Amino acid sequence: MRHNKKGTHLGRTTSHKKALIRNLVISLIEHKSIKTTHAKAREARRFADKLVTYAKKGSVHHRRLAFRFLQNKEAVKILFDEIGPACAERPGGYTHIIKLGFRSGDAAPVSLLELVDFVNIVNEKKKQKKAEKASKKEKAEKATETAEKVEEKQDEVVEDVASEAEPSK
Repeated sequence: MRHNKKGTHLGRTTSHKKALIRNLVISLIEHKSIKTTHAKAREARRFADKLVTYAKKGSVHHRRLAFRFLQNKEAVKILFDEIGPACAERPGGYTHIIKLGFRSGDAAPVSLLELVDFVNIVNEKKKQKKAEKASKKEKAEKATETAEKVEEKQDEVVEDVASEAEPSK
């Protein structure tokens, strides 16, 4: 009988599994979205939803319970200041898992674990990063063009000076 055997083992010892789940949940809180294997995402979801419920309640007791699990002051601050108020009206289901396919190295099923109320924010951040990258690329191209023009002008000036410096016979 499987009494008191809730959750998967993920092929790890208890302490390793606890540390893994803790780190996954901290990353989820900080980045609002993480990409991991499907089994790890399903296991991390259990704890993430519980912590968001703590954040919704917002008491000192629940803040201490959240810190007991996370062991990270910044993550607790983000959880209670940003995520809790954003999920205040939602009656549960604070995360969702999107299957992405299979990893190329070992064919493990990969999923995206996201906080539901922050999906748009994550997409906007990705768009901003792409725009910044494109603008940096354009600036680099302009800089190389101007550098080439400067080199051409310097070559012309050197040629002019060289022709003037040669004594005419």
